[in-house]
Amino acid sequence: MKYPIFHKLLSNYGEVVPEYRFHPTRKWRFDYAFPDKMIAVEVEGLVYRGKSRHTNNSGYKGDLEKYNAAACLGWLVLRFSQDMLTKSSTFDTISSAFTLRESQQFIRLGSDK
Repeated sequence: MKYPIFHKLLSNYGEVVPEYRFHPTRKWRFDYAFPDKMIAVEVEGLVYRGKSRHTNNSGYKGDLEKYNAAACLGWLVLRFSQDMLTKSSTFDTISSAFTLRESQQFIRLGSDK
């Protein structure tokens, strides 16, 4: 597990699955996922050093493809840098995502009547 303290904090929101494979045919994984809510948390590494797979051209394009595919499948993907993991604003954002999902679920349930 990459960020054990962050994982423990995320578990306060419910069952969190690290390295969750979300796509039916690709091997893409989210760093952390709440599958029942379709909320994913991605931690972008080495943003400032310029040596990350995420900052070279092909890696960046691969990330775009992954995030777009996730959105088309209905996932809400939240992206954070490593230095954001302990900030209260990060957890405010995650809480807002859960609030959004709860309201969307209510709308979906209400529209089935």
